[in-house]
Amino acid sequence: MTIRHLRIFLAVADSGTMSQAAKKLYITQPSVSQAVRELEEHYRVLLFERLSKKLYITEAGKTFYSYAKQVVFQFDQLEEHMFRDLKERLRIGATVTVGSRALPEIVREFRLEHPQTDVYCYGGNTQTIEEKLLAMELDVGIIEGKVQSRDLVAIPMIDDYLVLVCGKDHPFMEREKLYPSDLKDQEFVMREKGSGTRALFENYLEKHGVRIKVVFEESSPAAILRTVQINQCLAVLSVGLIETEVKEGRLKAFAQEEQEWNRKFSFVYHKDNFLTVGIKELERIVKNYGERDVLAKVPVGSLMNR
Repeated sequence: MTIRHLRIFLAVADSGTMSQAAKKLYITQPSVSQAVRELEEHYRVLLFERLSKKLYITEAGKTFYSYAKQVVFQFDQLEEHMFRDLKERLRIGATVTVGSRALPEIVREFRLEHPQTDVYCYGGNTQTIEEKLLAMELDVGIIEGKVQSRDLVAIPMIDDYLVLVCGKDHPFMEREKLYPSDLKDQEFVMREKGSGTRALFENYLEKHGVRIKVVFEESSPAAILRTVQINQCLAVLSVGLIETEVKEGRLKAFAQEEQEWNRKFSFVYHKDNFLTVGIKELERIVKNYGERDVLAKVPVGSLMNR
C-alpha cells in the first residue's frame, strides 16, 4: 500500500467513477481499478459497492477516506516543507465574530514575529470551520461555538460576551430591564444556521420557552447591524462588535444578567495534525491576546430571567 494507492482511492471517492479518476490523475482506467482492488485485498474489506455501473462508497470506505485524506495531506506537507525552501504555511480558519473582532490583531502580531511564514485566513461559521479542519483544509481554527467531532481538540482561550441589541427607534431603546417574555414574537435578524452565536441564543430561547420571529438571516455582522438599525429588528451579537454604536447612542445593548451567554473563543486543531512551530506560536499569541473588559466600558441594560 503506497501514497499512490491512497491518491487513486481519494480520486475515485471524490469523482464517483473510475474513468473520471483516471482522467484526473492522467493514468489508465485499468490502473485505477487495479489500485482499488489491491487496497480491498490488502485490508480485506469492500471500499465501493458496484451497482449498475455506478460506484457507491461503503461505510468501510468512508472510514478509510478520512484516514487516507489525513495521510496524503501530511505527506504533501512533508514534501512541501522539504522541497520549497522549508517555508511554512499556516492556514487559519475563523468564525465570523472572531474574524471581525480578534483575528486581525492576532494575525498582525503573528506576521510581525514570523514574517517567513505564509499566512492564509478563511472565514465561515462554526460548522464550516469544523468541516474544513476535519478535511485537513485548515491547520487551526479560532471559533466561537462548540465543535462536535471528537477528532478535534478545542482549547477555550478568549472571553467573549453576547448582548441583545436594538436600534434607536425600537420600543426597547428606552428600557433598562427586559425579561425573556418581552422577546416573545419579536422580530429578529439572526446569524445563519451553523453559527455558534445562533446556537447559543436558540438554546436560551428554548430553555425559557420563548418563540421569536426570524425575519432576516445574515452571515455578516455589518449586515446584521444595518438591518437592526433600518428594520427595527432585534439581534444578538458580541459586545465587541457594537461598542462604538452603543456609545454613540445608535444602538441599545442588554447584557444577560445571569451570564448564560458568556463564552470563550476556542483554539481548535485536528488531534492527528502535526503541531508545527507556526501552530504553537499562534497558540501562544492567542493565549496572550488581551481581552478588554468591553462590557464594563459599554452602557448596557439588563436582560433578566425574572
